[in-house]
Amino acid sequence: MIGHPQPEPVQPGQESVWDYPRPAIAEPTPAHIVIEHNGMTIADTRNAVRVLETSHPPNYYIPPQDIAKGVLRRAAGSSMCEWKGAAKYWDVVAGDDVLGRVGWSYASPTAGFRILKDYLAFYAAPFDRCMVDGETVTPQPGEFYGGWITSKVAGPFKGIPGSRFW
Repeated sequence: MIGHPQPEPVQPGQESVWDYPRPAIAEPTPAHIVIEHNGMTIADTRNAVRVLETSHPPNYYIPPQDIAKGVLRRAAGSSMCEWKGAAKYWDVVAGDDVLGRVGWSYASPTAGFRILKDYLAFYAAPFDRCMVDGETVTPQPGEFYGGWITSKVAGPFKGIPGSRFW
């Protein structure tokens, strides 16, 4: 799919990622977010913030108090988001299992994203299960992207072959 993609039809109860804004925005969501791994509940919240950006399924940011105690370990490295600012990365330690650089956060986000301060987002793929309102998510395609796909969002989604310049 080169150039401009053809948005999928939107079904009742769905949002199209092609209606999401660019630049991205962050907004509180009442969705119930749960992350499970290695027999543990890593996170469980109804106080998440979702980030919406054209062509991307939502990223969910979880308040640190809703993440299990002792599972986070600061990981090496950082990156820069053109909208949110400098990100730092986190490992998740779940029993004997260490998931490297599976989370990220912003200690000093840009003005438009202050709501994300110290909240953490996670890639879905490394975990046993990530859920939004009880539905197990599908990870956004591509190694760089961290969006969570549910039946409530219509694509196509950035990260599939040919989507580099969307």
